[in-house]
Amino acid sequence: MRRSLILGVGSALPERVMTNEDISKIVDTTDDWIVERTGIRQRRIACEGETTRSLGAAAARAALAHASVDAAEVDLVIVATSTPDRTFPATATQIQSDLGITRGAAFDVQAVCSGFVYALTTADALMRAGQSNCALVIGSETFSRILDWNDRGTCVLFGDGAGAVVLKAGEGKGTVADRGILASRIRADGRYADKLYVDGGPSTTGTVGHLRMEGREVFKHAVTNISSVMEETIEASGLKPSEIDWFVPHQANRRILEGTAKKLGISEDKIVITLDRHGNTSAASVPLALDAAWKDGRIKPGQLVLMEAMGGGFTWGAVLARL
Repeated sequence: MRRSLILGVGSALPERVMTNEDISKIVDTTDDWIVERTGIRQRRIACEGETTRSLGAAAARAALAHASVDAAEVDLVIVATSTPDRTFPATATQIQSDLGITRGAAFDVQAVCSGFVYALTTADALMRAGQSNCALVIGSETFSRILDWNDRGTCVLFGDGAGAVVLKAGEGKGTVADRGILASRIRADGRYADKLYVDGGPSTTGTVGHLRMEGREVFKHAVTNISSVMEETIEASGLKPSEIDWFVPHQANRRILEGTAKKLGISEDKIVITLDRHGNTSAASVPLALDAAWKDGRIKPGQLVLMEAMGGGFTWGAVLARL
Protein backbone atom coordinates (compact mmCIF):
# COMPACT_ATOMS: atom_id res chain seq x y z
CA MET A 1 0.00 0.00 0.00
CA ARG A 2 1.21 3.47 -0.89
CA ARG A 3 1.68 5.58 2.25
CA SER A 4 2.40 9.26 2.93
CA LEU A 5 5.41 9.40 5.24
CA ILE A 6 6.03 12.45 7.43
CA LEU A 7 9.80 12.88 7.10
CA GLY A 8 10.38 16.32 8.56
CA VAL A 9 8.78 19.21 10.43
CA GLY A 10 9.63 22.88 10.73
CA SER A 11 8.27 26.09 12.19
CA ALA A 12 8.68 29.85 12.12
CA LEU A 13 7.52 32.48 14.60
CA PRO A 14 7.55 36.28 14.46
CA GLU A 15 10.19 37.99 16.56
CA ARG A 16 7.76 40.09 18.61
CA VAL A 17 6.41 38.52 21.80
CA MET A 18 3.18 39.98 23.22
CA THR A 19 2.47 38.95 26.81
CA ASN A 20 -0.85 39.10 28.62
CA GLU A 21 0.52 42.09 30.51
CA ASP A 22 1.10 43.84 27.17
CA ILE A 23 -2.51 43.16 26.13
CA SER A 24 -3.82 44.47 29.47
CA LYS A 25 -2.51 47.88 28.38
CA ILE A 26 -4.70 47.76 25.27
CA VAL A 27 -7.99 46.31 26.57
CA ASP A 28 -9.57 45.80 29.99
CA THR A 29 -8.16 42.41 30.99
CA THR A 30 -5.55 40.81 33.23
CA ASP A 31 -2.99 38.05 33.01
CA ASP A 32 -4.92 36.01 35.59
CA TRP A 33 -8.19 36.36 33.65
CA ILE A 34 -6.62 35.19 30.38
CA VAL A 35 -4.65 32.30 31.90
CA GLU A 36 -7.61 31.02 33.92
CA ARG A 37 -9.98 30.98 30.94
CA THR A 38 -7.63 29.97 28.12
CA GLY A 39 -4.22 28.83 29.37
CA ILE A 40 -2.49 31.44 27.19
CA ARG A 41 0.39 33.48 28.65
CA GLN A 42 1.87 35.02 25.52
CA ARG A 43 1.71 34.97 21.72
CA ARG A 44 3.83 36.11 18.76
CA ILE A 45 2.72 39.07 16.65
CA ALA A 46 3.98 39.70 13.11
CA CYS A 47 5.79 42.98 12.57
CA GLU A 48 6.19 44.94 9.33
CA GLY A 49 7.76 42.72 6.71
CA GLU A 50 6.63 39.49 8.41
CA THR A 51 3.79 37.97 6.40
CA THR A 52 1.92 34.71 5.98
CA ARG A 53 4.12 34.07 2.95
CA SER A 54 7.44 34.82 4.65
CA LEU A 55 6.60 32.81 7.77
CA GLY A 56 5.34 29.89 5.68
CA ALA A 57 8.45 29.87 3.51
CA ALA A 58 10.71 29.91 6.59
CA ALA A 59 8.81 26.99 8.14
CA ALA A 60 9.00 25.08 4.85
CA ARG A 61 12.77 25.57 4.62
CA ALA A 62 13.15 24.30 8.18
CA ALA A 63 11.02 21.23 7.41
CA LEU A 64 13.00 20.45 4.26
CA ALA A 65 16.27 20.72 6.20
CA HIS A 66 14.93 18.46 8.95
CA ALA A 67 13.84 15.88 6.37
CA SER A 68 17.11 16.20 4.38
CA VAL A 69 14.99 16.74 1.28
CA ASP A 70 15.91 19.17 -1.51
CA ALA A 71 13.22 21.60 -2.61
CA ALA A 72 13.70 20.36 -6.18
CA GLU A 73 12.10 17.05 -5.14
CA VAL A 74 8.83 18.72 -4.10
CA ASP A 75 5.94 18.37 -6.56
CA LEU A 76 3.09 19.61 -4.36
CA VAL A 77 2.74 22.63 -2.07
CA ILE A 78 -0.43 23.12 -0.03
CA VAL A 79 -0.79 26.09 2.30
CA ALA A 80 -3.55 26.14 4.90
CA THR A 81 -4.37 29.76 5.74
CA SER A 82 -7.24 32.15 6.38
CA THR A 83 -4.93 35.17 6.22
CA PRO A 84 -3.32 35.08 2.77
CA ASP A 85 -1.02 37.87 1.65
CA ARG A 86 -3.39 38.60 -1.24
CA THR A 87 -6.88 37.57 -2.31
CA PHE A 88 -5.02 35.86 -5.16
CA PRO A 89 -2.71 34.38 -6.27
CA ALA A 90 -2.58 31.60 -3.71
CA THR A 91 0.05 32.00 -1.01
CA ALA A 92 1.20 28.47 -1.91
CA THR A 93 2.30 29.60 -5.35
CA GLN A 94 4.31 32.44 -3.81
CA ILE A 95 6.04 30.11 -1.36
CA GLN A 96 6.63 27.68 -4.21
CA SER A 97 8.43 30.49 -6.04
CA ASP A 98 10.41 31.50 -2.93
CA LEU A 99 11.70 27.93 -2.63
CA GLY A 100 12.66 27.74 -6.31
CA ILE A 101 10.13 25.00 -7.09
CA THR A 102 8.94 25.11 -10.71
CA ARG A 103 6.99 21.89 -11.11
CA GLY A 104 3.92 20.20 -9.74
CA ALA A 105 0.93 21.91 -8.14
CA ALA A 106 0.50 24.60 -5.50
CA PHE A 107 -2.73 25.83 -3.91
CA ASP A 108 -4.26 27.11 -0.68
CA VAL A 109 -6.80 25.41 1.59
CA GLN A 110 -9.18 27.59 3.60
CA ALA A 111 -10.76 25.73 6.50
CA VAL A 112 -9.71 28.19 9.24
CA CYS A 113 -8.28 26.39 12.29
CA SER A 114 -8.92 22.99 10.69
CA GLY A 115 -6.92 24.04 7.64
CA PHE A 116 -3.78 22.03 8.35
CA VAL A 117 -5.76 18.83 8.98
CA TYR A 118 -7.70 19.42 5.76
CA ALA A 119 -4.48 20.13 3.84
CA LEU A 120 -2.73 17.05 5.23
CA THR A 121 -5.71 14.88 4.31
CA THR A 122 -5.76 16.36 0.79
CA ALA A 123 -2.02 15.81 0.28
CA ASP A 124 -2.34 12.23 1.51
CA ALA A 125 -5.18 11.55 -0.94
CA LEU A 126 -3.18 12.97 -3.86
CA MET A 127 -0.12 11.00 -2.83
CA ARG A 128 -2.07 7.74 -2.52
CA ALA A 129 -3.53 8.42 -5.99
CA GLY A 130 -0.04 8.76 -7.44
CA GLN A 131 -0.33 12.46 -8.27
CA SER A 132 2.45 13.46 -5.89
CA ASN A 133 5.64 11.87 -4.62
CA CYS A 134 6.90 14.65 -2.36
CA ALA A 135 4.76 17.35 -0.76
CA LEU A 136 5.08 20.35 1.51
CA VAL A 137 2.04 20.92 3.73
CA ILE A 138 2.16 24.29 5.48
CA GLY A 139 -0.05 26.05 7.99
CA SER A 140 0.70 29.77 8.12
CA GLU A 141 -1.28 32.61 9.68
CA THR A 142 -1.11 36.30 10.62
CA PHE A 143 -4.38 36.51 12.54
CA SER A 144 -3.21 39.65 14.33
CA ARG A 145 -4.14 41.52 11.15
CA ILE A 146 -7.81 40.56 11.26
CA LEU A 147 -8.35 41.07 14.99
CA ASP A 148 -10.40 43.83 16.54
CA TRP A 149 -7.98 45.03 19.21
CA ASN A 150 -10.87 46.60 21.13
CA ASP A 151 -12.58 43.22 21.57
CA ARG A 152 -11.06 41.54 24.60
CA GLY A 153 -13.03 38.36 23.90
CA THR A 154 -10.99 37.65 20.77
CA CYS A 155 -7.80 39.72 20.69
CA VAL A 156 -6.37 37.86 23.70
CA LEU A 157 -6.69 34.48 22.00
CA PHE A 158 -4.79 34.60 18.74
CA GLY A 159 -1.19 34.79 17.59
CA ASP A 160 0.86 34.51 14.41
CA GLY A 161 3.18 31.78 13.15
CA ALA A 162 3.76 28.95 10.70
CA GLY A 163 4.49 25.23 10.73
CA ALA A 164 5.22 22.77 7.94
CA VAL A 165 5.73 19.09 7.25
CA VAL A 166 7.41 17.22 4.41
CA LEU A 167 5.52 14.21 3.06
CA LYS A 168 7.11 11.60 0.85
CA ALA A 169 5.52 8.58 -0.78
CA GLY A 170 6.53 5.20 0.61
CA GLU A 171 5.34 1.64 0.59
CA GLY A 172 3.59 -0.14 3.44
CA LYS A 173 1.90 -3.48 4.02
CA GLY A 174 -1.47 -1.92 4.74
CA THR A 175 -1.30 -2.57 8.48
CA VAL A 176 -1.19 -0.31 11.53
CA ALA A 177 2.51 -1.10 11.81
CA ASP A 178 3.16 0.95 8.65
CA ARG A 179 4.83 4.34 8.90
CA GLY A 180 2.92 7.27 7.48
CA ILE A 181 -0.66 8.53 7.59
CA LEU A 182 -2.90 5.64 8.65
CA ALA A 183 -6.32 7.31 8.72
CA SER A 184 -8.01 10.70 8.53
CA ARG A 185 -11.50 12.15 8.66
CA ILE A 186 -12.64 15.71 7.84
CA ARG A 187 -16.07 17.18 8.51
CA ALA A 188 -18.04 20.45 8.19
CA ASP A 189 -21.41 21.92 9.15
CA GLY A 190 -22.11 25.35 7.65
CA ARG A 191 -25.19 25.96 9.79
CA TYR A 192 -22.90 27.42 12.46
CA ALA A 193 -20.98 29.86 10.27
CA ASP A 194 -22.15 32.88 12.28
CA LYS A 195 -20.57 31.53 15.49
CA LEU A 196 -17.02 32.16 14.28
CA TYR A 197 -16.42 34.30 11.21
CA VAL A 198 -14.83 37.43 9.72
CA ASP A 199 -17.24 40.29 9.00
CA GLY A 200 -15.71 41.26 5.65
CA GLY A 201 -14.75 39.94 2.23
CA PRO A 202 -14.14 40.93 -1.41
CA SER A 203 -17.67 40.22 -2.67
CA THR A 204 -19.57 41.61 0.34
CA THR A 205 -17.89 44.56 2.03
CA GLY A 206 -14.82 44.92 -0.15
CA THR A 207 -12.76 44.98 3.05
CA VAL A 208 -10.72 42.46 5.02
CA GLY A 209 -12.99 42.71 8.06
CA HIS A 210 -12.44 41.54 11.64
CA LEU A 211 -12.80 38.23 13.41
CA ARG A 212 -16.03 37.75 15.37
CA MET A 213 -16.79 34.87 17.71
CA GLU A 214 -19.44 33.58 20.08
CA GLY A 215 -17.01 31.91 22.45
CA ARG A 216 -19.46 29.89 24.50
CA GLU A 217 -21.15 28.46 21.43
CA VAL A 218 -17.83 27.48 19.87
CA PHE A 219 -16.73 25.80 23.11
CA LYS A 220 -20.03 23.91 23.36
CA HIS A 221 -19.59 22.33 19.93
CA ALA A 222 -15.82 21.88 20.05
CA VAL A 223 -15.45 19.02 22.53
CA THR A 224 -18.33 17.03 21.00
CA ASN A 225 -17.24 17.48 17.37
CA ILE A 226 -13.55 16.93 17.98
CA SER A 227 -13.92 13.86 20.18
CA SER A 228 -16.37 12.34 17.68
CA VAL A 229 -14.06 12.73 14.67
CA MET A 230 -11.09 11.48 16.69
CA GLU A 231 -13.04 8.35 17.61
CA GLU A 232 -13.95 7.81 13.94
CA THR A 233 -10.32 8.21 12.85
CA ILE A 234 -8.94 5.85 15.49
CA GLU A 235 -11.67 3.29 14.71
CA ALA A 236 -10.90 3.51 10.98
CA SER A 237 -7.30 2.52 11.71
CA GLY A 238 -8.29 -0.45 13.85
CA LEU A 239 -6.45 0.93 16.88
CA LYS A 240 -7.62 1.95 20.36
CA PRO A 241 -7.22 5.35 22.07
CA SER A 242 -4.92 3.76 24.66
CA GLU A 243 -2.46 2.88 21.88
CA ILE A 244 -1.93 6.52 20.84
CA ASP A 245 1.49 7.79 21.94
CA TRP A 246 0.87 11.51 21.49
CA PHE A 247 -2.17 13.74 21.08
CA VAL A 248 -1.28 16.89 19.08
CA PRO A 249 -4.40 19.07 19.10
CA HIS A 250 -5.29 22.45 17.69
CA GLN A 251 -4.23 24.94 20.35
CA ALA A 252 -7.44 26.87 20.96
CA ASN A 253 -8.23 26.63 24.65
CA ARG A 254 -6.71 24.48 27.40
CA ARG A 255 -10.14 23.46 28.68
CA ILE A 256 -11.07 22.14 25.22
CA LEU A 257 -7.81 20.16 24.97
CA GLU A 258 -8.23 18.56 28.36
CA GLY A 259 -11.96 17.94 27.90
CA THR A 260 -11.43 16.21 24.57
CA ALA A 261 -8.60 14.03 25.88
CA LYS A 262 -10.67 13.06 28.92
CA LYS A 263 -13.65 12.09 26.78
CA LEU A 264 -11.47 9.69 24.77
CA GLY A 265 -9.57 8.40 27.79
CA ILE A 266 -6.25 9.87 26.63
CA SER A 267 -3.91 10.66 29.51
CA GLU A 268 -3.14 14.36 30.00
CA ASP A 269 0.59 13.63 29.97
CA LYS A 270 0.20 12.58 26.32
CA ILE A 271 -1.12 16.00 25.22
CA VAL A 272 1.31 18.31 23.42
CA ILE A 273 0.54 21.86 24.55
CA THR A 274 2.12 25.02 23.13
CA LEU A 275 -0.94 27.20 23.73
CA ASP A 276 0.71 29.00 26.62
CA ARG A 277 3.55 30.26 24.39
CA HIS A 278 1.86 30.66 20.99
CA GLY A 279 -1.83 31.32 21.64
CA ASN A 280 -4.25 30.17 18.95
CA THR A 281 -2.38 30.32 15.63
CA SER A 282 -5.28 28.81 13.67
CA ALA A 283 -4.03 26.56 10.83
CA ALA A 284 -0.45 26.87 12.09
CA SER A 285 -1.12 25.52 15.58
CA VAL A 286 -0.97 21.77 14.91
CA PRO A 287 2.31 21.79 12.92
CA LEU A 288 3.84 24.26 15.42
CA ALA A 289 3.02 21.88 18.28
CA LEU A 290 4.20 18.87 16.29
CA ASP A 291 7.52 20.57 15.56
CA ALA A 292 8.01 21.58 19.20
CA ALA A 293 7.44 18.04 20.51
CA TRP A 294 9.55 16.39 17.79
CA LYS A 295 12.45 18.78 18.28
CA ASP A 296 12.49 18.46 22.09
CA GLY A 297 12.59 14.68 21.85
CA ARG A 298 9.14 13.81 23.15
CA ILE A 299 7.89 12.53 19.81
CA LYS A 300 10.10 9.83 18.34
CA PRO A 301 10.12 7.91 15.03
CA GLY A 302 7.73 4.98 15.06
CA GLN A 303 5.27 6.54 17.50
CA LEU A 304 1.56 7.03 16.85
CA VAL A 305 0.45 10.66 16.74
CA LEU A 306 -3.15 11.84 16.61
CA MET A 307 -3.72 15.38 15.29
CA GLU A 308 -7.06 17.22 15.38
CA ALA A 309 -8.60 20.64 14.90
CA MET A 310 -11.87 22.53 14.72
CA GLY A 311 -12.43 25.94 13.18
CA GLY A 312 -14.92 28.40 11.75
CA GLY A 313 -17.42 27.02 9.33
CA PHE A 314 -17.71 24.89 11.43
CA THR A 315 -15.00 22.61 10.10
CA TRP A 316 -13.21 19.88 12.00
CA GLY A 317 -11.09 16.80 11.42
CA ALA A 318 -8.39 14.43 12.64
CA VAL A 319 -5.34 12.66 11.21
CA LEU A 320 -3.59 9.61 12.70
CA ALA A 321 -0.01 8.94 11.63
CA ARG A 322 2.90 6.74 12.62
CA LEU A 323 6.05 8.87 12.39
